[in-house]
Order: sequence, then C-alpha cells, then structure tokens
Amino acid sequence: MAKQGKLLIFSAPSGSGKTTLVRFLLSLDLGIEFSISATSRAPRGEEVDGKDYYFLSEEDFKKRVIHGDFLEWEEVYSGTMYGTLRSEVERIWEKGNAVIFDMDVVGGLNLKSLYGDAALSIFVMPPSMEELEKRLRGRQTDSEDKIRQRLAKARKEIGRSDRFDHILLNNDLATAKKEAESLVRLFLGK
Repeated sequence: MAKQGKLLIFSAPSGSGKTTLVRFLLSLDLGIEFSISATSRAPRGEEVDGKDYYFLSEEDFKKRVIHGDFLEWEEVYSGTMYGTLRSEVERIWEKGNAVIFDMDVVGGLNLKSLYGDAALSIFVMPPSMEELEKRLRGRQTDSEDKIRQRLAKARKEIGRSDRFDHILLNNDLATAKKEAESLVRLFLGK
C-alpha cells in the first residue's frame, strides 16, 4: 500500500467552474495529479475513457463496490453512479504527488471525512443560481429535464457548502484562479 499523501478536493454544483479551476491548477508545477473518477454513465461529448473518467457498465461498477475497490461512491442521479477507486489514489501517491479531485459535493464530503487534515476541501460557489442556469444551458450538453435536475441538486449542494474548509466564489475566473492557487500552495507548503 502507498504511503498516504495529501488530497485536494474541489466540489461544486455542476456548471460552477470546478473543472476549469482544477485544470488551471494542473497546469502549474505543484506536484499534483488528477484523480480520474469512475462512472456508470456514458461518455458526453469528447470525453475519453481513462482520461476524463473510467467508464464502467452499471454491472461492473456494482461488482467493484462489492469488492471494496472504491474509497467512496454514490448514485448521483438515478441509475448513474460515480466513485473514487482506491487504486487510483494509491497510484498517484506512489509517484509522490498530491491527488486533486473534481467531484460532486457528497463525494467531496465523504473523502474529507475519510482523510481529515490530509485533505483540503474547497467548495466552488457559483455567483448566483441565474448564472449557474446560464452556464448549464450554454454548455448545450444536457436536456431540459437534466438541467432542471442539476439546478434542483445545486440548491441542495449549496446548502452543504459550509461543511468545506473553504468556499471559493467563482464570480470572476481570474480572481478565482488566484485564490485557488493560493489556497493550494499554502496547504501543500509550496
């Protein structure tokens, strides 16, 4: 088993900008590596298996749950599961890197509770529900029903934001990037 390292958890409602912030942090020389989550959903757009997610069948996902392969997992939407593979985190720690996550709120809170002070949890707050809806519609990847689901879920997730170490308001991307970098550098001692 790999020596335990540090974890950086970025969670937010879908469309808040967490992926953009995580990609920015990965472009810096901080000794961090992205943890690829597993999911039972089909790829969207240009997503690639093994790069964006590990795309598993629902059956395979459930088998891995039974075998204890996941540090955490949940059914985010009916029939759609996401999880963090233990082997993925250990692979990154073996290289001496910190693990950075781009994940939903429940998964982020679950990891924070597992790793405590070894994890920095950051909630990326959208400027407003109106702006969040605009961003979701602008992606043009979801049906009207899926957008309504995401907005309802976002309201619940925002209600849990106070359980994170930091709330980072993504009102202005340049400012949010600077704040994210500062928080991560302080936590990693870089």
